[in-house]
Amino acid sequence: MAQSIHFIRHGEVHNPEKILYGLQPGWRLSDRGIQMAKTIADWSTSLNLGAIHSSPLQRAQETVAPIITKHNLSLTTDSNLIEARNIFEGEKFELGSGVLRHPKAWRHLWNPWRPSWGEPYEELIRRMLKALFLARDAAGGKDAICVSHQLPIWILRSAIEGRRLLHDPRKRECTLASVTSFELDSEGMITSVSYSEPAKYLLPKKS
Repeated sequence: MAQSIHFIRHGEVHNPEKILYGLQPGWRLSDRGIQMAKTIADWSTSLNLGAIHSSPLQRAQETVAPIITKHNLSLTTDSNLIEARNIFEGEKFELGSGVLRHPKAWRHLWNPWRPSWGEPYEELIRRMLKALFLARDAAGGKDAICVSHQLPIWILRSAIEGRRLLHDPRKRECTLASVTSFELDSEGMITSVSYSEPAKYLLPKKS
C-alpha cells in the first residue's frame, strides 16, 4: 500500500526583532502562527494517519498540538526533525542590516557548498531521511505527519529531487505552515514529491 509522509513547517514565530533563533529554546508561535497551526490541523482531518512526529523545539510542538487533538494518536518527538545548527544563532539576520554586514562574520562564509556557517548538508540529509523512514515505519502503512523547519525540509526535498544544495534562501519553496509531501510506493521507497500551502491566506504580506 502506498503512503504519504507529510513534512509540515511550523507556523509563524513571535519574533519582532528578526533574530535568527535557530536551536534556541523558548521561541513561541505568534497569534498568527497559532491560527496557522489550527488551519493545518483542519487540513489534516482528511488524512488517514498512522503516526505524528515532531521536532522537539517549542514552535514545532505548538504547531503539532492542534493536529494531535484531531487524531486519536500520540505524539512522537524526534530529534532528527530539529532545526539545522547555525553559528549566527541569536543574531539579527536581516539582509543589509544584520550580522552579515560585519567583517567578523565573513570568515564563516568561505564555503557555501558545505555550508561553512552551519550543519553540513550531508548530515542534514541523513537525519531527515532517517526521520522520514522512522515515520513511515511507525505509521504501519498509513500516512504520517512530521513537523519540522524550513531548511531541513528544503534540503531533504532538494536532495530527493536532484536539485543542487547551494541555493538562495529567499527562493525556498517552503513557506510557514506549508506541506511538503513525499509519496512512497508499496515497498516504502520515495517516488515523488508534492507541495501545498493550506495556510496561504494567513501568510504575511510581502513588503
